[in-house]
Amino acid sequence: MLNLILVGFGGFFGAIFRYGLDILINKIFITSFPLSILFINSLGSFFIGVLFSLKFDPSLKLFLITGLLGGFTTFSTFSYQTVTLFSKDPILAFANIFLSVFMCITFCYLGVLVSKNFI
Repeated sequence: MLNLILVGFGGFFGAIFRYGLDILINKIFITSFPLSILFINSLGSFFIGVLFSLKFDPSLKLFLITGLLGGFTTFSTFSYQTVTLFSKDPILAFANIFLSVFMCITFCYLGVLVSKNFI
């Protein structure tokens, strides 16, 4: 039961952080490209890479990775934005797919490297 509460609270805060950052980025960068979700997912991937590589309390790991970062990152919004882009600009849609996959994996890998070499 405690694990469900930890994931739930983490997801709650992660989703709030994502929502706030999404609004902020969209106010700063006005574009038809879904830049905010690309940034948010890349940042979340970096921290997932860092945290998965560290050894610490499993309950805290569950709260931070599954809850907080799971709520912060969003595959469903990426999917919806990509589908929407296909009807407007297929090239941008493919760019979004490529950049999202490339950047998220790269940032996750960088997070792993940072945790193994600097933490």
